[in-house]
Amino acid sequence: MSVNEITLALDISRQYVHRVLLDLEEENLIVKVGIAPKVYYSALEAPKSSLNEIITYENEMYLNKHFITIDPLGNKLEGLSAMVYWCERQNLPLIKTVDEFIQTKEKYNSFFNEAGLINGTEKLRTSKGIGNICVDELYYLDFYAIERFGKTRLGTLMHYAKQGQNKDLIKIIVKEVKQRILSLTQTLEIDAVLFVPPTISRKIQIMNFLEKYLALNIPSVKIDKIKTPIIVPQKALSKIFERVSNAKNTFFVPHQKKCNHVLIIDDAVGSGATINEIACKIKEKEIAIKVTGLAITGSYKGFEVISEL
Repeated sequence: MSVNEITLALDISRQYVHRVLLDLEEENLIVKVGIAPKVYYSALEAPKSSLNEIITYENEMYLNKHFITIDPLGNKLEGLSAMVYWCERQNLPLIKTVDEFIQTKEKYNSFFNEAGLINGTEKLRTSKGIGNICVDELYYLDFYAIERFGKTRLGTLMHYAKQGQNKDLIKIIVKEVKQRILSLTQTLEIDAVLFVPPTISRKIQIMNFLEKYLALNIPSVKIDKIKTPIIVPQKALSKIFERVSNAKNTFFVPHQKKCNHVLIIDDAVGSGATINEIACKIKEKEIAIKVTGLAITGSYKGFEVISEL
């Protein structure tokens, strides 16, 4: 039902309806579907048993920081409510699953350095088929996914922001990553930045919005994405040599003002081929002495196809 229908059916004020609906949403008794002006509310079945299990305050705060999921109706669930939904969907015990999630997440957290970055340089250098390594260092802000629990918080936000063309999720991503990126540019004395241009035309290009909202206030390196008769995105290529060839032959870096240290930013890194080939072209043109790559999310394994992005 819509708010208007509830108001007419019960003969009460809209303000009171909104207040009660908000309370019912917080108690996970109803779900809101749609966005203004077309919003409807449906009743949900009460949770079977999960909410009767007692979660410690520390574990609940940990979930609030690290766990997020999107339900089939497009509702963003965070923290404990997200974990309750996830457990009930898979018929798993809540407390045990929370403990297992924390243990798994802590294992992956060990890869982060003091600046909150994951160093993916060695993974790139040991990947067979990449060829000449031109990027000096490669970092991720988070893994795209972890074992068993799937996409990380940042991986989930990135996936739905890009696939759903969602500006609000892009703003959330920027809010969560901006300080780490700013700190990196200062620590490494970055004096120019390059945002990897998209392959597929979309109404909302996530890299353009990241560039706008990050507002790094440093010069940009120009790069052109060459159009081909048939567009072949990196995510469609399962072989490392195909990805290297694609990146080598579809990006063009024109001669431009020289700088010392360029930061290349991309939304996700699976093989590292795109960032590395762009770094090679920058150094071939002697535009910069050093090149560092940064991905919002990256793979944990060696060469891994992140086909969803």
